[in-house]
Order: sequence, then C-alpha cells, then structure tokens
Amino acid sequence: MQKKHIAQKLYSLFTGELFAVIMFAVLWVLYLLMFDWAAAYLASLSSIFIFVVLEFILLQGSYYWFFKWKQVRRKDYSALPARQLRWFSRFRKCNLAFLAIALLILLDLMVSRSVERYWCLFLYLFALVEYINYYHVRLSFMSISEIKEFIRQKGFRSSKLAKELKNR
Repeated sequence: MQKKHIAQKLYSLFTGELFAVIMFAVLWVLYLLMFDWAAAYLASLSSIFIFVVLEFILLQGSYYWFFKWKQVRRKDYSALPARQLRWFSRFRKCNLAFLAIALLILLDLMVSRSVERYWCLFLYLFALVEYINYYHVRLSFMSISEIKEFIRQKGFRSSKLAKELKNR
C-alpha cells in the first residue's frame, strides 16, 4: 500500500509541474491576445527571458519527478542513475548562469524604472524559489502531515534532488 502511495505522489508531482509549465505558457499567450495592457509587461525581451528561465526550471522538476515515478513503478527506490544525475548537475549550472543574467536584467529594469520591473521581479523570485526548492532545500509542503513534519524537524532539509546530487 505504501509503495502505491509513493507512486501516486510522484505521479502527482510530475504531472502537476508539467501542467503548471503548460498552463503558464497558455495564460501568457492568452493575456497577450486578450489584453492590450499585457503587452507592456509580457512582450518585452526582459520578461520573456525571465519567464523562459522559470519555465526551464519547472520543466526540470517535472523531468526529475517523472524519472522517480518510473523508478518506483519498477520497484526501484534507489537514486537516479549517474547519467541522469549528470544532466541535473548540468541543469543546475545552466540555472545559475540564467539566474545571474536574469538578475542583471532585473537590476537594469529597476534602475531604468521600466514599467515591467515588478512583473519581472515576481517572475525572477518565482524562478529563484523553484531553483532553491529543487537544488538545495525543500520549500514546498503540500499536506498537513508534511507541514507537521517540517515543524518537528525544526527547519528546512535538503531536497531529494540535492541529496541525490550530493551522494553521486
């Protein structure tokens, strides 16, 4: 029963992240098509770049949970294979580079008092939180039992992916 629960949770994480990626892109396009004011925020290269960084990081989460779900379905509860972990190590390095570029863009928007600065700040913070959530410490808690566990442990713990990358 516990194994089935784990598989269901991993499937939910994988599909939830993938659904978010797709829906964010659909909403982005719909806003551009439906609202004239949205073009000032959504059509600039700055906001598109930072949005793509966010989507890239969310896709990595979906990718990770997909592999973990496939493993559990095969009754394999070990870490991801080294080949897959190398990809996530590369992703982490790319994320840092993209987040650094996005930060420079954001700083430029703040200095120039550009109209989309707050929108880009929101996107950047969202991307940064997702990056930290996947590659460093677990920040997301979805159920009451997970929140209780967080309180009991008195602080943050490493994310699953961070542990696997550290132990490879």
